[in-house]
Amino acid sequence: MQNGYLSQNTEKRLMLFSGRGYPLLAEKIADRLEVELGGAQIETFPNGEVYARYHESVRGADVFIIQSLCQPVNDNLMELLVMIDAANRASAKRITAVIPWYAYSRQDRKTKPREPITARLVANMIQAAGAERVMTMDLHVGQIEGFFSFPVDHLTAMHTFVDYFVDAGFRDAEDAVVVAPDTGEAKVAKRLADHLGLPWAILSKTRRGRGETEVTHVIGDVEDRRVIMIDDVIATGGTLVNAADRLRHEGATEIYAAATHGEFSGDAYQKIEDSHIREVVVTDTLPLKEDQPRSKIHTLNIAPILASTIKNVFTDESVSRIFMGENQLF
Repeated sequence: MQNGYLSQNTEKRLMLFSGRGYPLLAEKIADRLEVELGGAQIETFPNGEVYARYHESVRGADVFIIQSLCQPVNDNLMELLVMIDAANRASAKRITAVIPWYAYSRQDRKTKPREPITARLVANMIQAAGAERVMTMDLHVGQIEGFFSFPVDHLTAMHTFVDYFVDAGFRDAEDAVVVAPDTGEAKVAKRLADHLGLPWAILSKTRRGRGETEVTHVIGDVEDRRVIMIDDVIATGGTLVNAADRLRHEGATEIYAAATHGEFSGDAYQKIEDSHIREVVVTDTLPLKEDQPRSKIHTLNIAPILASTIKNVFTDESVSRIFMGENQLF
């Protein structure tokens, strides 16, 4: 004790934990960071309630909880909230929720009377549980960041896709074009096209019902060209397959698709297998189903991006530098 006060210098501790949603991705991130995943007891009681307890002290630690909100979505969301609350009550210094796939992100606004804005509701629950930061990949719309009152690290797989398609021979190719499947993805399609030195086009579509769309126009030239469609998520695959049919009708020679999140719900795997699409490129923000046809699906590893971001957040270094300032695509 000096000058009437106590002083203490303590080392910062990074502690990494995984929920049960997608532990394989968490292990990849841990390997990249050269740290071990922390131990946690996570159980589901017979009545469906979730329980979580950390095996070691997290007091004063910088805690990162990795939980992609894959199926079963609501179970994994509740598990994340319980893990955040447990870390908060155990006096963690800072809690970051690492959510590669932010479920409910498509419910970001009201389109009809008496609808919820569930993306905002999920943000409120994460904050109420005690998280102080969120890390996620390619949100459906960028304004979801504004649903949080604390920092959001909005990461992108753009450069991962650029590297893949450069290696596949698309850079400055005279017979290739990037296509936005709708106007909402126009900026992302233009960004990918600029990186690859390609022209770009847009599909105009109308929505006939939930998950059902019809392409009405192709704005741009796709005839005798290889096409790369770029989107944020592939859900049932219906929109993607319909778009591929129209592009083939318009004279496209080969059709590739790229999306950060491969949700592949319902019969999406079989739709893609039976479609005109040559290859679908997704990242591993979500696990693929082992018992489904996947010959056309290629997965890219985003653990290096997440690991680098976690490291920079922990060391208080720039996150945007990882993406050369291009992690805000909207």
